[in-house]
Amino acid sequence: MTLLIIGACFYFLPTIIGFRKRNAGAIFVLNLLLGWTIVGWIVALVWALTQDVEPRTILIPAVAVPTARAWTCTACRAPVVAGDAFCPSCGTRIAWPG
Repeated sequence: MTLLIIGACFYFLPTIIGFRKRNAGAIFVLNLLLGWTIVGWIVALVWALTQDVEPRTILIPAVAVPTARAWTCTACRAPVVAGDAFCPSCGTRIAWPG
């Protein structure tokens, strides 16, 4: 019985390692269905050991908007001088209307 538990732990080692990953369910399914092949087990293990990639964020340039007194950056609401390419406060690229 102990040998069976040790064998199951070794078989599901990729699933145990990748338990907290974003694709933990897919790693488990790959390990369950193809883990009996050496290639499937190695692929699941490598997948479990790789680092999760953060999703890319799309950077949209800020637009200068007129207020009662001056132009302001839409990203940080800091005042900007007409014609500036970047906000002096946050460094965001300014896209001037027009």
